[in-house]
Amino acid sequence: MTKKIQTALISVFYKDGLENIIRQLHQLRITIYSTGGTQKFIEDLKVPCIPVESLTTYPSILGGRVKTLHPSVFGGILGKREDEIHVQEMKQYNIPEIDMVIVDLYPFEETVQMVNSSAFEGGETEKEKLIIEKIDIGGPSMIRAAAKNHASVVVVAAKKDYALLEEILKEQKGETSLEQRRTFAIKAFDVCTGYDLAISNYFNHTDFANPFGKTKTVLRYGENPHQQGVFYGNTEEIFDQLNGKELSYNNLVDVDAALQIIAEFNEITFAIIKHTNVCGISSRAALKDAWDSALAGDPESAFGGVLVCNAAIDKATAEAINEIFFEVLIAPSFDADALEILKTKKNRILLLQKSGLTATMQARSVINGTLTQQNDAGNYTEWKEAGSRATTATEKEDLIFANIICKHLKSNAIALVKNKQLIGKGCGQTSRIDSLRQAIEKAKQFKFDLAGAVLASDAFFPFDDCVKIAHGAGIAAFIQPGGSIRDKDSIDYCTNNNLAMVITGLRHFKH
Repeated sequence: MTKKIQTALISVFYKDGLENIIRQLHQLRITIYSTGGTQKFIEDLKVPCIPVESLTTYPSILGGRVKTLHPSVFGGILGKREDEIHVQEMKQYNIPEIDMVIVDLYPFEETVQMVNSSAFEGGETEKEKLIIEKIDIGGPSMIRAAAKNHASVVVVAAKKDYALLEEILKEQKGETSLEQRRTFAIKAFDVCTGYDLAISNYFNHTDFANPFGKTKTVLRYGENPHQQGVFYGNTEEIFDQLNGKELSYNNLVDVDAALQIIAEFNEITFAIIKHTNVCGISSRAALKDAWDSALAGDPESAFGGVLVCNAAIDKATAEAINEIFFEVLIAPSFDADALEILKTKKNRILLLQKSGLTATMQARSVINGTLTQQNDAGNYTEWKEAGSRATTATEKEDLIFANIICKHLKSNAIALVKNKQLIGKGCGQTSRIDSLRQAIEKAKQFKFDLAGAVLASDAFFPFDDCVKIAHGAGIAAFIQPGGSIRDKDSIDYCTNNNLAMVITGLRHFKH
């Protein structure tokens, strides 16, 4: 339901970025209520402002600890506009409806960082006093109240959302849809969650601001909406976001997978990632051809995927990409006309890659602890031709290509490749045979001819059954790390059936 903003309550710690909004509100004749320093800032802009004290009939007291905590403020925020009893009570107690709340919380995290820095000269008692006074009470309360009543109230709880608010005020003349108010409410609850987490971590003696030596960003949610998500890192080192909504937890996981696989290729390559697995990838002389071949590998799974390439996106490629729904596109550059096409979808995330990933270690939490390991670097440590014949030049190129793809698929992993195009894959199965069957069925589903295709496996074949099944489907060259006590079974089958097999000595499990 569309609602028009007629009143706004603004109470912010930092005023930067607020001037344009204040002027827009004034132009739209929206009544502004405010407190303390924010009120002075607004009045200095020659914009009329009603002090909150005129609603509460109380001045700011207890050194500023109590300013907005009053029924006249919270009644105006929480009152249901469609509830007759609420409306009557608000009229009875002269409580005005407050249609928008803009709050910027006390800088708790910044204060903790400041007092813990070498430049701070006070003692522990002084540190504690400063930190305690930067625990905002009224601010989070107003944010939560406005977010709860988003059916009628717009809440803006972070400076990074000012631009979106400006756009709405400009284009919609102060009217907001329920979807827009709900979006702001979700962001607001995330702000409160992150703020409370920071305070909790401080009292638990946790370095809340930088536990991993990185910048902290509270995400919309984690893997699922009921899970809180936080990112510790600086994406701006790797890419600039040119368009779209904020990156989510799942977006970041898939973007990481996309950046890892594209880093493996020097020739023009396009890859499509879905749930961290590559579902389409191809290398070609021209980017548009690489895109067409990557998409053809599995156009079904590409829906809603993350796309990545290592060449400039031109107009022809952009027009082709624009025909499908995808979440994220990553490229080293975009032609101006290509970018114009791709930006037609407001929520579509476009990332301009500036540099590659530099981390050499991986970490994950298990059993109340943390596992770390080195990155899985390299493709193969040896190239041992173990079949009845040597691989052809084309087969060797495809086997190298396929082995890299296997490295970036969840185990058990099988990749089928032909002419540097992924034409079938199986991954995440509890049996290698199941992964192989899945890969063959995928290839058949999209009408690929497996004659002349090659197969890569992320780990050894414990029996010769996979080689037999693949040979029956038309595959004549294999690559695997070896290491099974029954390697000879698969090698003997290749020897007896004029098949090529390469042993690499390097396993690529990905759990």
